[in-house]
Parts: sequence; C-alpha cells; structure tokens
Amino acid sequence: MSSDTLIDFYCHLSPERFLQEMNKSAPKLGNIAARLRGVTKIHDLDARFREMDEFGDYKQVISLPNPPIEDFASGGAGLTLARIANDAMAELCVKHPNRFAGFVAALSLTDVMGSVEEAKRAVKALGAAGVQIFTPLAGRPLDEPAFEPLFAAMAQLDRPIWLHPARTAAMPDYPAEQKSRFEMWWCFGWPYDTSVAMLRLVFSGLFDRYPNLKIITHHLGGMIPFYDGRVGPGLDVLGARTSDEDYSKILPSLKRPHLDYLRDFYADTAMFGGGVHALRCGYEFFGADKVVFATDTPLGPIKPAIEALKRLEISDADRRKIFSGNAEKLLRK
Repeated sequence: MSSDTLIDFYCHLSPERFLQEMNKSAPKLGNIAARLRGVTKIHDLDARFREMDEFGDYKQVISLPNPPIEDFASGGAGLTLARIANDAMAELCVKHPNRFAGFVAALSLTDVMGSVEEAKRAVKALGAAGVQIFTPLAGRPLDEPAFEPLFAAMAQLDRPIWLHPARTAAMPDYPAEQKSRFEMWWCFGWPYDTSVAMLRLVFSGLFDRYPNLKIITHHLGGMIPFYDGRVGPGLDVLGARTSDEDYSKILPSLKRPHLDYLRDFYADTAMFGGGVHALRCGYEFFGADKVVFATDTPLGPIKPAIEALKRLEISDADRRKIFSGNAEKLLRK
C-alpha cells in the first residue's frame, strides 16, 4: 500500500440481510435501534462510497454496530444472525476490495462454544480479520471463566479481538434514578466499561495464559491512558480499600506489573473527531506500534479524525504506522 494509504480500522456497517433479520427483533432494541435506522450510511453503500471518495486511498475494516446480538437474541437464533452478518460482510469485502480492507466477525456469546466454532469458520473459511466482542456482555463480565474458550481460540488462530463497549441508558448514574440521563451512559459509561474490562482481563491472568493474544480497544483504551497513575501505583495496594473480599493474591499471581499488560492492548483513535489532547495521551501511553487509526464511521466523523491525527506532533514514521502500518500488520496485508 502507498504511503498515503488510510486504513480506518473500526467502522460500522449493517448488511441488508442482517438488518432485515435484526429488525424482526426491533421492538426489543429501543433507542439504539432507532438511532441506527436514522444513519443512512450504515446500510446505504452508495452514500457510504461517495463519502469515502473524498479521502483518496482510504479503506475501511467493517464490523457490526451496537446493539450486541446478545442483547436481543440468544442461543441458536443469535448464532444464525451472526452467521448471516459474517457471510454478508465477507461477500462485501470480496465484491469491493478497494473499499473494504477486511471485516470483523460477529459472534453471539450466549452460546460460547457455538461462537468459538463461528469464529473459526469466519477466519478460516471467510477470511475474517478477527472477531468483535462487547462489554458488558449481556450484563456479564468478560473475565468469567465461561468466556475463556473464545480467548483461547483467538490466541490459537492468532487473530485479534475488537473490544466494543455496550452500556445502555438502563444503567443509572445514581441509585435514586431509574436510568442514565443526558446520554452519560454513552459519553462516560462506554470509556468506563472499556477500562474495567481491560483491568478485569489483566487481573484474571489472561495474558499470562495467552501471551500472543491481541485485543484492540475502542476509543483509545477508554480511561486507562489518562488514569495511568490511579491504575498503576494506585492499584499497587489492591485490596487495601476492601474488607469483605481478599484481593491479596491477585497481583502476586501475575508474571509482570499489571500496568505493563495494559500497554499490550491496542487502541484505536476513534474519539469522535476530537482534538489532539486525547490522541497525545493515548499515543504516549500505548506507543506508536499499538495505536491504529479509526473513526467509528458512519457513527463518527472521518475528516476531523484525520485532521486531528495530522496535527499531532509526532514523527512521520509514527504517523504512518498509525494511519496504516499497524493495521496492515494486524490484517496481515
């Protein structure tokens, strides 16, 4: 790929066949489903391609948007939806190789072993770049032992996991209220959920068991880069603030300091077109080799995200890694 190539590593798309099946469950989906129906470019390829044409040698890695399949379908029904989505996304990548650099397979982890088999099928038969999972997962933490077979499978396949937050307004900000107001569940809740999931996976020892596992965090690793002091030294005394549960064995059980594992995550630049402050923080925490360019399009804007990264005071070599080099390695281009 040329030095001007842009690979947008976290983009959302709902294939028509999947959308039709999902809409049969639409009454259960609430505000997010209504939001998606109003985003034309999430399903209208002509509108999507017209916008993409504005950015030259620009390609997207596509995945399903919220809501997670687990939130509205379970068991066999959920896996059927995942297969429909994966077949459709694979077909789009074959049909439009100059538009889509790859796709991220959907899963339905209410059936963990079925999802493991679907992950293998998607990677081996369809050419999926990896899989997408959500946090929380139908209200459950990802460090539950029940989900470990998926992490083991992705480590064996040597394909990354795209980690997407999934909190809704149903989780209130205050116990006295029935829901989260003013969309705080999205603005602050999603980075919080991402951060909690990252630390919970580290504390579970996951990366000692699967040291080659690659997880790409949405929105630059949530709160982790900004709160590295609280996360690192602040949690060196893990358990000192808790009297009803024994955490004393967690940190000694890890092979490395817990903050080191957090730097092993990948992080994307999908900050809703924000300025360079968050980008600089994420870049300095994760390093140039672990940051990938992404916009969250069509739910986030493309042009401001490109311009923010161009304004970041880093070397041209590091900027090239972020715009396409790291993505090419993860996609094995």
